[in-house]
Amino acid sequence: MTAQPTDLTQPRDLVGVGIGPFNLSLAALADGVRGGLATTFFDQNPVFRWHPGLLIDGASLQVPFLADLVTLADPASPWSFLSYLRARDRLFPFYFAERFHIQRAEYDAYCRWVSEQLPGLHFGHQVDAVRWNPERDLFEVDFTQLDQDGEVEALGRAHARHIALGIGTEPYIPDPLKPLVEAPAAPVIHSSDYLDHRDRLLAAGHITVIGSGQSGAEIFLDLLRARPTGAEKIHWLARTEAFAPMEYSKLGLEQFTPDYTRYFHALPEHVRDELIPRQWQLHKGIDADTIAAIHDELYRRTLHGGWPDVVLTPGVSVRTAGRIATTKVELHLEHAQQASRSRLTTDAVVLATGYRERPLDRILAGLDPYMRRDGSGRPRIDQHHRITLDPEVTGSVYVQNGERHTHGVGAPDLGLAAWRSATILNHLTGKESYPLPRRTAFTSFGLDGRDRTRTVPAPRGLVPLTEVR
Repeated sequence: MTAQPTDLTQPRDLVGVGIGPFNLSLAALADGVRGGLATTFFDQNPVFRWHPGLLIDGASLQVPFLADLVTLADPASPWSFLSYLRARDRLFPFYFAERFHIQRAEYDAYCRWVSEQLPGLHFGHQVDAVRWNPERDLFEVDFTQLDQDGEVEALGRAHARHIALGIGTEPYIPDPLKPLVEAPAAPVIHSSDYLDHRDRLLAAGHITVIGSGQSGAEIFLDLLRARPTGAEKIHWLARTEAFAPMEYSKLGLEQFTPDYTRYFHALPEHVRDELIPRQWQLHKGIDADTIAAIHDELYRRTLHGGWPDVVLTPGVSVRTAGRIATTKVELHLEHAQQASRSRLTTDAVVLATGYRERPLDRILAGLDPYMRRDGSGRPRIDQHHRITLDPEVTGSVYVQNGERHTHGVGAPDLGLAAWRSATILNHLTGKESYPLPRRTAFTSFGLDGRDRTRTVPAPRGLVPLTEVR
């Protein structure tokens, strides 16, 4: 995609680093700020892509379609999912489909539609560094412009009053499994690359899926459906004590509300760190429909007698792993409850082992002298999703999906995208550009009775600037 023309010789009100769903939400809502904001967003990829390796046919989002880029902050936005349907002449088919949860592929198509029309987005631009220039009271953003093949075309620099980091997460591979990925003779792939290797995986004699979350379940189901009855030859292993359903009760979901986010942020650091691992079922479980579909498929394969050639074992961790010759993989397993160990030989492995936040240190190395950190060396992030910097830095660095340690399990949730973007823009502009609800949950998460209302303090150093388009 050709980048939208933007005059980078003039300072920008906001420069976004990364164009995933969260910064795309921020860009879409910034486009509607009254009075205008000069914004520029960079991403190193040539086009918008959202987990392309996991756009499995039929796989759905775990959040309703209202959790699009803008609706929960501005239902009248021209960048809403319903606006996308109208532009594609699909409103009536969607109406009759009666789908509250859309397919992942449709969400990806919607985001690409926004990214192809929204001004100020620069794909094929890799941000290399962010620094503070005290003489100009501006951030300097160094970037490399790339061609379609990822080769360097030019170097550049932009200046910004404020920064929004939305660099997302990266595939996580546990240490015992890293040697397998680094020696790719037999297919050992992360779930994020599943569709690119699906045919090769299906050609393997025996397949092992590791990981009990939604991605692991969807991949296991897709492989199961594609293998012949009685000759499935699939193992599904998980560290969790059960293949557990995701918490999806109505009151349980209130932990993905702004009310809970504010409550969590106010907790002491050590309490937050202890709480996050205990909330795994909020985001690492499997949705009930997928669990039912897996059981239905397994049951169907018993109708004429016999059992499918599959093994589903929770409570198992991989201690070590290695290769046998060049075509097989050996996994050394340990069952925690039994205190027993075993070996499994397989021809292919899918690592549905999740994602981790990308470290900010590389991009923000130039800001390290100004950055305040917590007891574990992580950046302190305030209630406005802003990294705490020394007062001499008059600009703000906002973080999206890199603040789970301060804002809780809702940080990567699409349902909070529009609210967080609006919170950032309200703080950046120093006014209520997007009125936000005072209360969002029936649950009261604490006993202190604090006022739910929040004022919007003016940011430091913002100079109003209207972008000419």
